[in-house]
Amino acid sequence: MTARLLLVAGVLFQFLGVIQHSSSAAERPNFLVILCDDLGYGDLGCFGHKSIKTPHLDKLASQGIRFTDCYAAAPVCSASRAGLMTGRTPSRVGVYDWIPPGHVMHLRKEELTIATLLKQTGYSTCHIGKWHLNGKFNSNEQPQPGDHGFEHWMSTQNNAGPSHENPVNFVRNGQKIGPTQDYSCQVVAEESIRWLREIRDQKGPFFQFVCFHEPHEPIASPPDLVAQYPEAKKEGEALYYANVTNMDRAVGKLLAYLDESKLAENTLVFFTSDNGPETLLRYPAAMRSHGSPGPLRGMKLHVYDGGIRVPGILRWPARVKAGQTSGEPICSLDLLPTFCAFAGIKPPQDRPLDGVSLVSLLENKPLARAQPLFWHYYRSISGPKAAMRIGDYMILGSWEQERVPAGTVQKGDMEILQGTKLVNFELYNLKDDIGQQHDLASKEPERLAEMRDKLVTFYSEIQKQMPVWDLPILMPPAAKKTKKD
Repeated sequence: MTARLLLVAGVLFQFLGVIQHSSSAAERPNFLVILCDDLGYGDLGCFGHKSIKTPHLDKLASQGIRFTDCYAAAPVCSASRAGLMTGRTPSRVGVYDWIPPGHVMHLRKEELTIATLLKQTGYSTCHIGKWHLNGKFNSNEQPQPGDHGFEHWMSTQNNAGPSHENPVNFVRNGQKIGPTQDYSCQVVAEESIRWLREIRDQKGPFFQFVCFHEPHEPIASPPDLVAQYPEAKKEGEALYYANVTNMDRAVGKLLAYLDESKLAENTLVFFTSDNGPETLLRYPAAMRSHGSPGPLRGMKLHVYDGGIRVPGILRWPARVKAGQTSGEPICSLDLLPTFCAFAGIKPPQDRPLDGVSLVSLLENKPLARAQPLFWHYYRSISGPKAAMRIGDYMILGSWEQERVPAGTVQKGDMEILQGTKLVNFELYNLKDDIGQQHDLASKEPERLAEMRDKLVTFYSEIQKQMPVWDLPILMPPAAKKTKKD
């Protein structure tokens, strides 16, 4: 490379806020993020489920840290994924809800993702599974996984179709691959292993984002696993339990490859879910949605903890002691600054980040979080539309009236998103009241006032920054024929 090209590259890296530190490539860790779809806080054996068998994830938890207070960025799929990828509150980046096929809403090109940042500094990058960050999938009209930093991708726009069994809607690097032969999670695991074994740069570090469709509807599960749950008598219940177990089996296959290839020691594995569990029969096809929020209040689409608190497991044998349990609140927003820190990269400096690096926490030091954890979902199916957690306390704010149409983001919603104020507030001590059953708003007025001011101030700041979409009056016709997120 000539001196002139080196200068240009340096200027570009400065512009993007990416500065590589002196650590060598050999010292930098690999990153593997495993994301489930609609997996509830209480759906794993290691998080208290009495029936569902998850031996591989239970083992993973024993080998690292089990986070009891791990949060998704939002209580709904696309918004949650946008937050994870960018380290920014989803409403700040303009992804407000789930994205139907053909919709204008998407993760914009100007957003910097974990994959883009790592790729620019020598990481091989790969996305496998559910994408759900655009409506115009596999089209040059909107950014695709490859435009957001993934060198290799084999993805679907939303759910595996027509179900988890032999899905036909995967696209690999822009090319439709047609029918596959296996259950979706196994297809995803096999492609993940193939990329690790055959495609990535074997000499450098990697970032792999593995996004299972399970246990989102439309659910299909192997008969041998369904047969393991004779005690599950409700319609669709055994199918759901087996679906989680099948996902666990796929995780086990992927982790076994890391062991066999001697990659496990220096690979930071983070396992979590995009939001809480689906509500049974919320829509006609949701008859197999038997996920559990455990002791939490609410489920998917709620900003109560049942919609946003999810399983969180981290393993990194080279740096993290096994057998730990942490009650420190963390969020998927924290992954970008954390990965940047461990990779020797300076996070973006030209935009606000809402997550923080977890380096100090993983080194058994206090975690400093200047900006409290915050959630916003304007179509929450319970009263509160925004929440903020500070220490053990969570405050939630509601609107004076609902004013929310059905479906997803459409004409008129931007005025609601940008103009509606929070007027009613609830306050909970999550340490003493994990189920959020005892509203302390009237009993702790000083704390309520302090936290209310912080919530309202940040909520108003986000409202001013919300990207505006040129929205259709109704969802695209194709979207009406698909299963809801």
